[in-house]
Amino acid sequence: METPPVVIVGAGLAGLACALELKQRNIAALIVEASDRVGGRIATDKVDGYLLDRGFQVLLTAYPECQKLLDYQTLKLGNFTPGALVFKDDNLHAVADPTRAPLELFTTLASPIGTTLDKMKVWLLKEDLLEKPVDKIFAQQETQTIDELKRLGFTSKFIESFFRPFLGGIFLENKLTTTNKMFEFVFNMFSQGHAALPAGGMQAIPEQLATKLGTSRIRLKTRVTKINDGVVELESGEKLQASAIVVATEGTDASKLLNDLPIIETRAVTCLYYEASKAPIKQAMLILNGQGTGIVNNVCVPTNVCASYGSGKGHLVSVSVLGNPFETDESANDAVKSELKTWFGSDVDGWKLLAVYRVLNALPDQTPPKIENPERSVKLRSNLFICGDHRDNASINGALVSGRRAAQAVADSINHAKKI
Repeated sequence: METPPVVIVGAGLAGLACALELKQRNIAALIVEASDRVGGRIATDKVDGYLLDRGFQVLLTAYPECQKLLDYQTLKLGNFTPGALVFKDDNLHAVADPTRAPLELFTTLASPIGTTLDKMKVWLLKEDLLEKPVDKIFAQQETQTIDELKRLGFTSKFIESFFRPFLGGIFLENKLTTTNKMFEFVFNMFSQGHAALPAGGMQAIPEQLATKLGTSRIRLKTRVTKINDGVVELESGEKLQASAIVVATEGTDASKLLNDLPIIETRAVTCLYYEASKAPIKQAMLILNGQGTGIVNNVCVPTNVCASYGSGKGHLVSVSVLGNPFETDESANDAVKSELKTWFGSDVDGWKLLAVYRVLNALPDQTPPKIENPERSVKLRSNLFICGDHRDNASINGALVSGRRAAQAVADSINHAKKI
């Protein structure tokens, strides 16, 4: 009798990474995915010729697991200039890494965003973290990021103007209650590599992983309704026998499928995309709201980073607002354009709204002690496993690592069963 395959529920990054690791180990696996595409929360739509990622996201090229699994050359990455522009006191001010963006050295030193000592501390922090292994970062004692920044001696002005919007856009919360482990990890990754966008949009990342698997290993438009011992029940009524089951959905969906799994708390973000006849900036840089007021957290022009994000007609502008504070797309558009007119002037009146994305479960909450144990168990019970960024850390790297760990646990379980 042929051994049934491992069934992986969900074709997000974790599920794809799990399937790839099982393939490497010559263990048959089948991914079932409810939607019509791979990628989970990483998705890209084409609207009026523009590539719109569903929520502003970037690939950090220094992610160790990405370097193992992805072919960056094929992705044709466009890199952001290291650093950011900060909108404060009615002007944009550069805060860049002078060792990697030397042309911004003097403007960075002259900017009113923090003191010269603040900027020196950023450089010293970068150098310190470059020498700190990732496993050591995640093994350290936890505290909130805001407390860590204060301990490091940054002024409140610099924290409010730079770190709060910069890290807020990454953690999707602006109180900086996220664990210092994630702060150090992300800062380390930014320091080692680049923030980048693939020429085909962020969805090119999961699509590349899926290509390595082959279409025969993935069933799209296949919704799972129930998981029993060794059986996956589909919405169609079909039942799939499995030698092991891996739940690789996002945390909230996993909680619905597995009644005994604690509810995963999440962060939300609202992203608006516009077509602009004239780009508000020329640089391939992130723009942060350093005012301490307003609803906009960050803005960028993806077409300055990757021309392929554009239609050839205009420039693409991405705007991120933390949470989901709007009742309608119209109210979101009105509020955002009203605020950005104070940043960029009357040109904003001519911006054409392309889409509004409300990503309600964008990231798992990582307030201490959420990742006191940086690698939560991926084995729930005999022949039932789980993976996703909620088992490791809220990053592309965390999702991929979690998938690999789940595959290793599945392989160990199958090999143990063979010996009995």
